[in-house]
Amino acid sequence: MVSQDVFKAGSAFSGGVARHGETCGALVGAIMAIGALMGRERLPDQEQSQKAMEPAVQIYEAFKAKIGHTLCSEIHKIRHGKTYRLYIPEERKAFHDAGGHGPEGCPVVCGVAAKIAGEVVLGVKEGA
Repeated sequence: MVSQDVFKAGSAFSGGVARHGETCGALVGAIMAIGALMGRERLPDQEQSQKAMEPAVQIYEAFKAKIGHTLCSEIHKIRHGKTYRLYIPEERKAFHDAGGHGPEGCPVVCGVAAKIAGEVVLGVKEGA
């Protein structure tokens, strides 16, 4: 659905934007998928921008409801009992050691974001 360049461009969103615990990169990627599908191609195209906003809001709200938060640092607390500062190598290792990329960590969160995005994209395509 999206070019390899767009996929590559999203790489540094992991860890809550460059490992700083901000908005979950999986959520950002899900919203990027909507933008790639129906976003504007030129900055002045406000009408097309608004068409992409409603499904983006649906993704955001569904993600927050299922995961419990949208910030990576808060998702850490929910899933692992504490926040890890992933930009610090020792804490990043501790996060991995605590299962951050195990079956209850980021892969689950990414899967939830992907499922929500897929459901919303299918809904948009069916409504078109």
